[in-house]
Amino acid sequence: MARHLITSALPYINGIKHLGNMVGSMLPADVYSRYLRQRGHEVLYICATDEHGTPAELAAKEQGVPVDAFCTEAHHQQKAIYDGFNLAFDYFGRSSSPQNHEITQEIARELKANGFIEERAIRQVYSNADGRFLPDRYIIGTCPHCGYDKARGDQCENCTRVLDPTDLIDARSAISGSSDLEVRETKHLFLLQSALAGEVEAWVDERADNWPVLASSIARKWLTEGLHDRAITRDLDWGVPVPADTWPDLAAEGKVFYVWFDAPIEYIG
Repeated sequence: MARHLITSALPYINGIKHLGNMVGSMLPADVYSRYLRQRGHEVLYICATDEHGTPAELAAKEQGVPVDAFCTEAHHQQKAIYDGFNLAFDYFGRSSSPQNHEITQEIARELKANGFIEERAIRQVYSNADGRFLPDRYIIGTCPHCGYDKARGDQCENCTRVLDPTDLIDARSAISGSSDLEVRETKHLFLLQSALAGEVEAWVDERADNWPVLASSIARKWLTEGLHDRAITRDLDWGVPVPADTWPDLAAEGKVFYVWFDAPIEYIG
């Protein structure tokens, strides 16, 4: 008997998932886990809702409800659908769980202790109309590379280029639609990806032949362009808080970790 950990891609909390989400991700994992159990293997099949990030906050704002209440209701709705299709998760959790908060903060502390996180002062977009700093996904505009007019401040979904909010042309707030924006200085935590470029490239080269062509080509494209140090904190009301025992100043400002920092950790949490 072997032990198997199986997971599906974690569905985002915003919106009810369509049948294709289940067919493409959850159903194959469910079938495989059932097969292994029938063969007598020990199986743990897990999944969860991915709940942090700006889309959840914006959706809650549109409905006029607190974001935690919005996510709780959406989690129950999604779980009811999966139960209705008889998906046999051993555990269906949430990225907003105390477990995921704890392990995300612990991994951040370990990264800092090993020299892979540093605090930097940066210039960030501030919306006068909204009275707040805008995280990158709260800013939309025209991509300077391909001209797509609905690019977000972190990445263009059309050409896949990684962006900074200040790269956008005709930038505006995703909250109010206001273009009354200015750039101010604030502090954030940065993950030093550049220090790991060699190891990441070797890891990709060793495995990418077994990946889908799109995945391997995008990974190699980013490596060719060079891995850049990226901010892993945001000015949001909803997310895993920066731990006060490690970064007291940022914690006092209400900084939370970027969703793409804590979401991959959720598979462990």
